[in-house]
Amino acid sequence: MSVFVLDACALIAYFAKENGAENVRNIFKEAIDNTNTKIFMNKINLLEVYYDVIKNYNKQEADKMLETVNGMPVKIIKELEDAVFKKAGYLKSKYKISLADSIARAENIIRNGQLITSDHHEFEIIEKNENIGIKWFR
Repeated sequence: MSVFVLDACALIAYFAKENGAENVRNIFKEAIDNTNTKIFMNKINLLEVYYDVIKNYNKQEADKMLETVNGMPVKIIKELEDAVFKKAGYLKSKYKISLADSIARAENIIRNGQLITSDHHEFEIIEKNENIGIKWFR
């Protein structure tokens, strides 16, 4: 089984058709075509996307984005499980990354998947120190 965890920047790039959006689209296509491919995103990371759309467009566009995400092959994780909570706290303290990125990385560890991100400034330090599954989309 292939497991992917989306960081906010992956979904932002996808919707804004930024550089690398095609790579994110291919992961969605893989999940649609293959039932053994699962995509997860924590609701906290989705909040980052929602905020970004409001900031750059408006609330109506952000609400429309949420409706679109609900129809995509992405399971939104609505609770902060204890294992993710503890791992995110550890990651935030050790690497001084943002809270949302620590949650995305913790979800990635707990689900034993690949983190889909382009957030080099947050995750390269972790990648240098730990054997982690990161799939850079750009």
